[in-house]
Formats: sequence, structure tokens, C-alpha cells
Amino acid sequence: MLGCGTVGREVARLLTEQSAELAARVGGPVRLVGVAVRRPRRHPQVPTELLTTDAAELVTRDGVDVVVEVIGGIEPARSLLLAALGAGRGVVTANKALLAECGPELYTAADTAGADLYFEAAVAGAIPLLRPLRESLAGDRITRVTGIVNGTTNFILSAMESSGAGYAETLEEASRLGYAEADPTTDVDGYDAASKAAILASLAFHTRVTSSDVYREGIADVSAADILAARVLGRTVKLLAICERVIDSAGSESVSARVYPAMIPRSHPLASVAGAYNAVFVEADAAGALMFYGQGAGGAPTASAVLGDLVAVARNRMAGGYGPRESAHADLPIRPMGDTSTSYHISLEVADRPGVLAQVALIFAEHQVSISAVRQTGHASDHTLTGDAGASLVIVTHAAPDAALRSTVDKIAGLDAVRDVVSVMRVEGEVT
Repeated sequence: MLGCGTVGREVARLLTEQSAELAARVGGPVRLVGVAVRRPRRHPQVPTELLTTDAAELVTRDGVDVVVEVIGGIEPARSLLLAALGAGRGVVTANKALLAECGPELYTAADTAGADLYFEAAVAGAIPLLRPLRESLAGDRITRVTGIVNGTTNFILSAMESSGAGYAETLEEASRLGYAEADPTTDVDGYDAASKAAILASLAFHTRVTSSDVYREGIADVSAADILAARVLGRTVKLLAICERVIDSAGSESVSARVYPAMIPRSHPLASVAGAYNAVFVEADAAGALMFYGQGAGGAPTASAVLGDLVAVARNRMAGGYGPRESAHADLPIRPMGDTSTSYHISLEVADRPGVLAQVALIFAEHQVSISAVRQTGHASDHTLTGDAGASLVIVTHAAPDAALRSTVDKIAGLDAVRDVVSVMRVEGEVT
């Protein structure tokens, strides 16, 4: 095993406590023979004879059949796993960043060596998700995968909704409670979710998708006003990872992979997912709609997924074979975000005078963006010197290319009658 942090400690514990059951499931004993760490003295719970600082030696050591990687990051994990695969070892990893960035290299190494590469724990913790996508739905055509795949951001957005507090104070509370890291950038800026979206899209659409292919926005700009506006519309705000098979008017297919905060209807299955939980909603031609829900992080839940992969790889070794390989036969192009069809919720502060709505509507028409709903509310003027009253204008659009929607907002922001573009948020779910 490479690494012995929160997840690694749980893996080692379960291997010890459930050794008899694991042996029965595999058909032979499963024994931990080495644990590579940087500072052995920090791991008193691991027998001294198992600890080593020489990870490179461990992954190619005689007698090692499977390498479990739980150190995270790109290097040295990448080099170590390539060495393990090159030596014919089966590999189990929970490293979503590595798979999202270097997946093709690892898949090729596994194919060349005829070795297993399993990574259920890389997305959504304990939730059995990747194997159903790769195996159970292999005979179906998946059209869309929409997920809440980051517990930290879901906890923050859920807390903002329940308390009415703003983003900054809710993030501080999440850090105090241990739901956010000391440096929460990877979570709140959407990098973690984007890595997972790349893995999901690759499996669902048989196409190699990397994290750089995923459009990404985080939650730092989500305000208490956005949460309230969603509630008024019967919606809630979630950070979504969306992977979609898109067919254009000419019949050509492409893959859209994106991460951003969006309003979804309260009737949507993902709307009720609260706190640090994860959930993924899968849509397929034959199977229809499927929902996967559970704990998406934490030592024990993630270790559960790691052990599941370990059992699968060990069974394959006992049988003298290996499991399903990477499937990238479709090789679909990645659809740019600007060409992806989305809907917007736009909140404006405007001058409360005749003709303003008409000016705004004209810009939408010029960009061929259809308006679904408009709500205008006048309010008392705080411009006491001019007496120029203001109003709040909320517009929800029908689906249109994202580039057209963005250009529309930019043009509207330049109108003299528009005092402020308060917020712009995408809408997913029922609005078309």
C-alpha cells in the first residue's frame, strides 16, 4: 500500500479485521506485505516490519500481487503506478486527480502489461458507481450523468440555504466543523468535481476525457441572494458535474463535460441531497433514470470502495485473468462550453422607468435567446438626490448556446438603464 493517511489507515484496519472474510470471498488469503510512507514514526498503528520509505522498491518487490495507492496527487503516484503496472501488478487507486490528468497513460500501461487498474474509490467514495457504468450498463447507451460529487461544496450550499448566511461565513463554519480543508481551493473552485467529471464522462461515453476538457466554475460567487432567488422559483442551488452526450442538428455526436453551480427544481432527485453526501443521477436509453446516493468521502466509506476493488483484482489474479479494460472506442470530440446548450437565471438592478424591459428584451432577441419568464419588482428609491427609482428585474431563459447567453448578458450590462448585473446562474432541470 502506498500512503497511510485517513483512507490508508482504514484500509489497513479492514484488511486485518476482516481477513478471514476477505480470504473466503477471494478464494485465498489477502495479506498486507508493505506500507510505503514518508515518516514511519507517524504510523505506530502499523507493524514496524511493514513500513518502508522506499515506495519504488515496494511496488516491484517479489511477492507483491496488488498495489493500493492512496497518497493522492500526480507525482510520485504516477511514476509508482506506471512501475507497478509495468511489473504486472494489479493496481487499485483512489486518485481522481491522477486519473483525470494521466488516465490514458495508465490505461495503456495496464493494457500492455495485461494488468488490472481499478478505481471505484476515485469518485463518490463508498457509492458503487464506476463499476455499474463500466460493467452493468455496458450494454446500454448512457445519455447523461448529473452528479453532486463534492461533499464540501454541497455542505456549504446546504448550510447557506438552511441558515440564510453568506458564502464566506458558511465556509468558515465548514472549516471549523472539519468539512472543509485548511486550503479549500480544490473543492470550492470546482477542481475536485472537474476531475471526477472527467472520469465519469470517460466511462459513460467511451471517450478519453481529461480534467482540462471539463469546463469549471466554483461556488465562491454564490450569494445568499442567489439561494433566496432559487427558493422563490421553487429551486435549490447545487454544484453539479454534468456529463452529456450531445447530438447536433446534423446528427454528429460530441461530449459535454462541465462543472458549475446551478439552480435545479426541488422535484429533481438531486435537490434533496443535503450536507456532505454525494449523489449521481444517470440517464440511459434502456435502463432509464438511475440514482446512486451515499457518503462521498471519509476514511471508512472510501476504504470500503478500495477494498471492493481489491477483492475484484485479487479474484482476477486467482483466476489467472484480469477485469474489463478501458473502453474508448467511441472517441467522441469534446464540445466547447460556448456551443453547449444551457439556460440562465439573470438578476438585474435597473432604472424603474418605461421602456427598460423592452430594451432588455430586444438584446435577447438580437442574440436569438428566448425568454422563459420575467419578474420585475419596483422598490423605493435610494437615489435621494435624483429621485430616480430603481427596480429588480429577474429573467429566466430557455435553453440556448452558452456563448449566446454570455454575449447577451455582456450587452445588457452596457445599457445605461442597467445599474448592476447582480447575479447570473445557470438553470438545469425542467427549464428548456
